[in-house]
Amino acid sequence: MVTYSESGVDMDLEKVTISALTSKLKETLNFRDVITESGHFAALIKLGDKGIAMSTDGVGSKILVAELMEKYDTVGIDCVAMVVNDLLCVGAEPLAMVDYLAVEKPDPQVAAQIGEGLAKGAQKAQIAMIGGETASLPEIVNNFDLAGTGIGLVDLEGIITGADISSGDILIGIESSGIHSNGLSLARKVLFDDKKLKVNDPLPNHPSLKIGEELLKPTEIYVKPVMDLIKSDVRVHGLAHITGGGFTNLKRLKKDMGYDIDSLPRPNPIFQLIYSLGVPLDEMYRVFNMGVGMVVMVPEDDAARTIKIIESYNKAYQIGRVLEDAQEKVKIKTFQESFIEI
Repeated sequence: MVTYSESGVDMDLEKVTISALTSKLKETLNFRDVITESGHFAALIKLGDKGIAMSTDGVGSKILVAELMEKYDTVGIDCVAMVVNDLLCVGAEPLAMVDYLAVEKPDPQVAAQIGEGLAKGAQKAQIAMIGGETASLPEIVNNFDLAGTGIGLVDLEGIITGADISSGDILIGIESSGIHSNGLSLARKVLFDDKKLKVNDPLPNHPSLKIGEELLKPTEIYVKPVMDLIKSDVRVHGLAHITGGGFTNLKRLKKDMGYDIDSLPRPNPIFQLIYSLGVPLDEMYRVFNMGVGMVVMVPEDDAARTIKIIESYNKAYQIGRVLEDAQEKVKIKTFQESFIEI
């Protein structure tokens, strides 16, 4: 059995580290009118009758798969997606981003491919890439690292924090494109360590799909369906971007709530392959999106309309419901027909 921590990513240690960092920054929240603190998917400050949302994220070790494939024209899409999808979770419309490209040595050809991806992501998200920074750091960076920071805008009365989530609300899952940009350290370890498989090998039982191509599929950008939903008469009580941490991300929204997920779609073949190579089932749902990249929480009588709006762009499923639960557990019926709690 292989876990995320054994691949070099210790999520528990990350939480302690983040707490150590942010504990030194709390007093800075008094300098401005802060609406949401860090810990949600995006932070908000008040400016007049608007909330300005900010989020920052990177592509992570998916870059190493791009290096193996010698294909860099999709990681920019991932960078945009990871940022704008977080902004959506507070009800904000993404407006603009800046990127940060740290390189071991400048390479104009690779940079052009990265820029191509950033432009494609920005087009899909309908945002402006208004600037950025490129730094040559040969003693710090191997190859390159890519991250970005985005801003969005929301009317104060339209902010979605999760405070309205209630027992009985329905969970609507929006389909992912694949592994997105999380859990690649674990995926690479189980797929490629000891030369078990190579990026150009076909997926077992799917000869037309190469493993590397599946891993590099860009993170889905949910701006259009979510903004259409927010602008409709649907009562959106919560939005969760299913990224690192898998379905534990639902716990970031409201205390004393649990989530009963019993109708997930069958996961993409890449997840089934990773599981077959020795990742425990509960770890799969703690690390990966398992086919659902965004979860929307709405009252039961809004569920059908929510799915109809989303399906103008992406497949959507009613995957479960919200329950009162002081222990904040997420109970999941897995694709193996067993039940786990995370």
